[in-house]
Amino acid sequence: MNIAIGGIMHESNTFAPQAADRTRFAEGSMSSGPDMLPVWKDAYHEFGGFIGGAEKYGYSIVPTVMAWANPAGPVADDIFDEIVDGIITAAKKQPIDGLLIALHGAMVTGKHLSGDTEVLRRIREAFPKIPMAVSFDYHGNLSPKMAEYADIIVGYQTYPHIDQRQRGLLAAELLTRTIKKEIRPVTYIAKRAMILNLLGQATEREPMRSLLMKARQAEQRPGMLSTSVMAGFPFADVPDMGPSVIAVHNGDRAVAKEVAEELAQRMWDVRHELYVPCPSPAEAVTLALAADRTPVLLIDLGDNIGGGSAGDGTVLLAEILKQNARGAIVALYAPEAVQTAMHLGVGKYFSGVVGGALDKLHGDPVRVGGLIRSIHDGKWVETEARHGGRRHNDQGPTVVLNIDNSNTLILNSFRTPPFSLGQITSLGLDPRAARMIVVKAAVAYKAAYEPIAGRIIEVDTPGVTASNPKHFKFERIARPMFPLDGE
Repeated sequence: MNIAIGGIMHESNTFAPQAADRTRFAEGSMSSGPDMLPVWKDAYHEFGGFIGGAEKYGYSIVPTVMAWANPAGPVADDIFDEIVDGIITAAKKQPIDGLLIALHGAMVTGKHLSGDTEVLRRIREAFPKIPMAVSFDYHGNLSPKMAEYADIIVGYQTYPHIDQRQRGLLAAELLTRTIKKEIRPVTYIAKRAMILNLLGQATEREPMRSLLMKARQAEQRPGMLSTSVMAGFPFADVPDMGPSVIAVHNGDRAVAKEVAEELAQRMWDVRHELYVPCPSPAEAVTLALAADRTPVLLIDLGDNIGGGSAGDGTVLLAEILKQNARGAIVALYAPEAVQTAMHLGVGKYFSGVVGGALDKLHGDPVRVGGLIRSIHDGKWVETEARHGGRRHNDQGPTVVLNIDNSNTLILNSFRTPPFSLGQITSLGLDPRAARMIVVKAAVAYKAAYEPIAGRIIEVDTPGVTASNPKHFKFERIARPMFPLDGE
């Protein structure tokens, strides 16, 4: 069996002003042909599962293109077209028996409100009779139309995402069984008009935990091949925004529909329980100062980099300084300040304005002063299963400052989601010794940070990833939509 593998993955926040252009993908990861194999083969990522599946299930890999960028605004159409064309062109260079495609599910481009649906449409048009299996992120905003293009669809079932490689292996297994004519998969996608708060999407929290248990039980029904509960990405003003359920059955679409619709209805029935209230920034810092177990993690929900925010939000930094807190670690995206500090050098005094540069949604710029403790290239290797599955990480040229009250400010040059403690430890810092750490995330940080946390405080900060959907002006989503339009 020859199986082509490829993908383009982006979580597009339509409220974020920074487009995902060629530079964003270059900062993330773009590889093609055999060059992609060493990049991804050992990763805890579905693409690592696609590669690992070759030996496990006996197929030869036809490598095409794999591209990934940090969440931001919609993807630029030129780079989108280039990547998708690259996948198709490379897959046509030799006969193939199947396709394994890694997508996010919440990709938006300038021309396509569901970029992932467009990817599948183009691939199906190019390969009308070739079996195709697709993996999606748990936060994908899926369209029922996707099930018309892909034979097999599976999604992550953990948040933080630590099962990515396993889900890639599952997609590979089902595809090889399809090629061998052992199974005849049919896929159905069910949706309900609702928005899931990111905190309620955490898979260890109820009622999401029980919903996922129901999905695992549904997979025990005769002929069921896979069931995936998808939470959706709420920061996208697109018609398909929202949660869904994917059911894959061996030959019986009616059973797939029954399973998917039943689980989607269960999600609707517990919609009120999926909301998680949070304290304000001032309340959160006060609570952190009073905590008897440290470090306290202050979760900056409005500046969740993994959801496409600026990464330079200052609301919590300003509150920490206002309340004279000590021993905090804060990381900010501040490339200009990094260049200034690098020019000054280690041991010199930095004085300048940081944060609040990309937009006016995440707090005003803050003036800070402090000793330049160290300068780094910002690269590190993550050896554990972490959200996103990346092994090689890069936050760009990075500077560590000692500022007021023994607080530590990390200034980096690339917007870097806090999915790995390596972002801190690679700089010679011990996160366990901090009194509080500002974490610009929602749930994805937990695989790395939760084991060291004395207490976790989720904070209702402003920004393009604010936890309350009523902060946003939606114009293109389906209406009525819970909780925006009544009960």
